[in-house]
Amino acid sequence: MRKITTSNNWEERKRFLLPLQSRSIKEIKNKDKSLGIIKPKAINRYFCKETERNWTPKQQAVLDQLDLFEPTVELEKIPYKFGYEFIDEDGDKHRYSVSDWEIQELYRKCRDRSSSSTQIDKEKEAIEKVRQKLEVEFINKKDLYFIVGNLKKHKNTFMIIGVVYPPFVSQLSLF
Repeated sequence: MRKITTSNNWEERKRFLLPLQSRSIKEIKNKDKSLGIIKPKAINRYFCKETERNWTPKQQAVLDQLDLFEPTVELEKIPYKFGYEFIDEDGDKHRYSVSDWEIQELYRKCRDRSSSSTQIDKEKEAIEKVRQKLEVEFINKKDLYFIVGNLKKHKNTFMIIGVVYPPFVSQLSLF
């Protein structure tokens, strides 16, 4: 298997991803697509919202379905949603949660590595570290793109399913 690296400011990855970029959610919908890549024109704010701590019965039923070929793995529910309020290139405002496993794993690792004494303090520390990454680092120091997608039964409801964050490439002055 070939690895597409992040060398040269993500040059190879950008060569694959950026031709798939759309201007806006409206453009993705007009093309009748369920997936797309957009670069937000402006990010108004990052947000973190507390959610249910347990799976709903319907979600748990899906998780409990047996796989005939693989042992089942207990999937932890992260009790927080992280997301962005942003404006796309068409000027439309959006508020989408980030459903990227990488962000959820960042939260989990930060929480588990915390030296705080209580679970609540560990969660607070993890939330702050995720905020640092998504708000401070990604918004201010990265050339941020969102991979967005919808669900078959909810074609007009998009979410951020992936975050692409190459470094900003500064233009050198010739003079």
